[in-house]
Amino acid sequence: MDNQTTQYIKMTETPIPRLILSLSVPTIINMLVTNIYNLADTAFVGRLGNSASGAIGIVFGYMAIIQAVGFMFGQGGGSISSRLLGAKEVDKASQTASTAFFFSLIAGFIISLISFIFIDPLIMALGSTATIAPYAKKYIMYVLIASPFMASSFTMNNILRYEGKAAMGMVALLTGSLLNIIGDPIFMFALNMGVAGAGLSTCLSQIISFIILLSMFLRRKTTCVLSLNNIRIKDGSLLNICATGLPSLLRQGLGSIATIILNSYAGLWGDEAVAAMSIVSRVSFFIFSVALGVGQGFQPVSAFNYGAGKFNRVRSGFKFTITVGESLMAVAILIMYLKSGNVIGVFRNDPKVIEIGTRALRLHLVSLLFLPLSMVTEMLYQSTGHSKGASLLSSMRSGIFFIPTLIILANLRGLSGIQEAQPLAYLLTFFPSLVFCLKLLHDMPHSADN
Repeated sequence: MDNQTTQYIKMTETPIPRLILSLSVPTIINMLVTNIYNLADTAFVGRLGNSASGAIGIVFGYMAIIQAVGFMFGQGGGSISSRLLGAKEVDKASQTASTAFFFSLIAGFIISLISFIFIDPLIMALGSTATIAPYAKKYIMYVLIASPFMASSFTMNNILRYEGKAAMGMVALLTGSLLNIIGDPIFMFALNMGVAGAGLSTCLSQIISFIILLSMFLRRKTTCVLSLNNIRIKDGSLLNICATGLPSLLRQGLGSIATIILNSYAGLWGDEAVAAMSIVSRVSFFIFSVALGVGQGFQPVSAFNYGAGKFNRVRSGFKFTITVGESLMAVAILIMYLKSGNVIGVFRNDPKVIEIGTRALRLHLVSLLFLPLSMVTEMLYQSTGHSKGASLLSSMRSGIFFIPTLIILANLRGLSGIQEAQPLAYLLTFFPSLVFCLKLLHDMPHSADN
């Protein structure tokens, strides 16, 4: 039995709980380690002062843009190729994957070049203050060098995940994250590079992850083959990839814009407020990443089985993912809520930062309970090719609801409003997501397979 047949049987016949968990565990581990790096980065840089700590939040907004591009091509190409693999059209799947990879690499180079040319206004546009800007510039210089490798790495990792080979992607990204954690103290303190050392560590680790991921495709460890000969543009493949990946671009892109606006409003209350909200964002995402990892384990199951016409397995996977995601989140939220003040203090031992961050973190934690349904519904729409519904859902959490809420509350309630905006946006997103979820599950055909 060849590898393609074995993989097809695995994706369409393995019991849903076991299959989703097997695909989720590598993703969860990878996301946790990546977020541990992000938190460690925040903690290391926090030792340099509030302005340096705020710079991390500023550059994080830019990195979210790069991630948005990588995810657009990766989620778009991955979702389509997975459905093609489910329909046993392997050659077309390879063409889709190759087109997605090469264009993500090109897009990363273009973004990097433009960013270098306009680096000073870029830093201020990202929400930097005059005191944060020098630190942000030192950090972002190295991130710009790594941008093409970051974007295409996100693309390759998503293609692997949609093939049902998340463990292979985990190896590459884990290696990069661990090297990043090790590199931070070496470059920042041992070599006395300060915040620039954190940027250099990030740059090198991203390039190494890229090399490892690319080698997996070149060594034919994957089902899809990356090749220049497989690139397709005229047949509409590129447009289809972008349309399918648009929800990811909107989600990440709007999230980045929201982060910029958040930093701008927080900056009115000083570097302490920017540092506090940056810490809260990273801690919240660390908790959310557990449920997100389970959801990303569901996506290839959903896409592959939808392509294979096994719709009941898609429904079962959706229900299982929601149940597990909510359960894991509830446990993590309870633990973190009780220790919220201590958590903020780990990253920045400043009374004002702790005061601002503790209230914001507690509000975020409560609202996170409403997030799994919204997230998994969006993933269901995207993985099954319902790109318009997925695009609308992805626009809600970080755009349609959050940005207006942030602007209104910041002007009405000041710093308190800034702390309350994101949690309220999560709550508002829950209700339309529930309607979308029920509609798609009702409209989806039934199949004899379970």
